[in-house]
Amino acid sequence: MPTTAPISEITPRRRLTLPRVPKLERKPELDALRGLFLVWMTLTHLPTRASDLVNQPFGFVSSAEGFVFLSALLVARLYIRKAAEDESALCTKLWKRALRIYGYHVILLVLAFTVAAWFAVHTHRLALTNLLTFYLAHPFTAIIGSLLLIYCPPLLDILPMYIIFLVLSPYILAIAARRGWRLLLTISTLVWFLAQLGLRTWMHWLVVRITHLQIPLQETGAFNLFAWQAVWLLGMWIGAQSAQGAIPLRKLPRYAYPIAAIICLFFLGIRHEWLDWLSPHLTQQSLGLQLDKWQIGPLRAVNLIAFSIVLYALRTPVKRIVLIEPFLTLGKASLEVFCAHIVFVFIALALLYGEFTQLNGRYATFVLAFTFAGLIFVALHEIRLKRLEKLPTNPTAPSC
Repeated sequence: MPTTAPISEITPRRRLTLPRVPKLERKPELDALRGLFLVWMTLTHLPTRASDLVNQPFGFVSSAEGFVFLSALLVARLYIRKAAEDESALCTKLWKRALRIYGYHVILLVLAFTVAAWFAVHTHRLALTNLLTFYLAHPFTAIIGSLLLIYCPPLLDILPMYIIFLVLSPYILAIAARRGWRLLLTISTLVWFLAQLGLRTWMHWLVVRITHLQIPLQETGAFNLFAWQAVWLLGMWIGAQSAQGAIPLRKLPRYAYPIAAIICLFFLGIRHEWLDWLSPHLTQQSLGLQLDKWQIGPLRAVNLIAFSIVLYALRTPVKRIVLIEPFLTLGKASLEVFCAHIVFVFIALALLYGEFTQLNGRYATFVLAFTFAGLIFVALHEIRLKRLEKLPTNPTAPSC
């Protein structure tokens, strides 16, 4: 006669026990920081003199790393609890968001492949033509490849990366909820290391072989996903830990902060060519791929980590600086503002003629004013829609 094992002997599926935390409140400083990154990114992409001034002024750190890192942090912060409670619901939630972003991406592609391409060809605007060279030469392959997130024209390559990371995020959070973050961080570091050795080239060959879409590697987007996943995963790790009140940076010894500051000053010197007298090898050109933005070279990774530590140490004054408008408003609708900024950048590029690469004088002033007025309008409109969605469908109905 079969016997039933006592309940105490039944081994449940291993799952990380998360401490009980109160319902997370929206942190305005995170919204404001996202808004700051969006302003920084917009100024970098617009073809004006401002682009030169804001292009990596703090060393080898750009708005793209900050935007991706903060996006991952917020995803993990909001959904790590749901990963421990209901994985299927988490998948549904994040996949719906990824599908929504994919919809925005398709809209941007349609505008680029129709309006922008037509204008570039008929007015001979070199700045726009250079962005769509592959599409103009191979329209069918470009359309299919872009819908599959393989072909990514310049300026339209961040959203595909974001979509892929967001689709994978439920699985990452589920593993973290069961086994913790150590295994995930180890795998992420290994993938980043392989990215430095050419993993992307091999994967590109495999994708071309499977899909038969002859899309050159340089047309698949500037970002090396296998390197940038490390930025995303680190953001998720810190976001998940912060949701449980255990920010990893708090555990650093005191001497880590001055060391990080010295490292930042060192890279700041290389970026602005202050160290030429010290050694001819300490230049951005000589270090090359070690500082590469698109594949997060080793020295760039060191700079990013040191910069994050310094930023955390200065969090109180930074919070005072960023908690102003328009950063707050723009950050509350960051996705829509990001998509809108691409449209405005295309409009600005359409104003360039001949071999001019920048707008100057009143044209630059007009473009900057027009762009940021438009972005604020988009943000306010999106915030208003979100508020309307939260209202009850029938305000006059009695509450239960």
